[in-house]
Amino acid sequence: MSKPSTAPGTRNMLPHGVTPLEEVKHLSGLEFMQGILEGRFPRAPITAALKFDLVEVEQGRAIFEGVPEFAFYNPISSVHGGYAATLLDSCMGCAVHTTLPAGQAYTTLEFKINFVRAMTEKTGRVRAEGRVIHPGNRAATAEGNLYDAGGKLLAHATTTCMIFPI
Repeated sequence: MSKPSTAPGTRNMLPHGVTPLEEVKHLSGLEFMQGILEGRFPRAPITAALKFDLVEVEQGRAIFEGVPEFAFYNPISSVHGGYAATLLDSCMGCAVHTTLPAGQAYTTLEFKINFVRAMTEKTGRVRAEGRVIHPGNRAATAEGNLYDAGGKLLAHATTTCMIFPI
């Protein structure tokens, strides 16, 4: 399993951006995801906007961590559900990506989320863990769980991803 040497945000990382498909298509999904984790490829711009990072990746599994903050609040004084949804969509999709051979990519076809507990700016660090259920050739499925720092479940989700050639 690949792990960063230090906490998210303190690693020597490339600026946020996207990697040209010409560079990605020659790598397996796992090689590409490991490259992001190791700082050889840029992190996705969405991770800058919502301040979360990939912290672990292995075959069929991806984990992101972030800290919900006041800037992510909805009008009723809690973190907007889109924050949890984004972390879960990211961890599940990237878990699927780790199972793909070179020349293949994915996109989310659908996902379902269940919110269990609300988040606030006092929740602290959260951890989104994605795991592949079925790595298919045309469609793959995965599940994800979002936990607070104490291990309490905040939300859980499932996804179906479409697989296609780059």
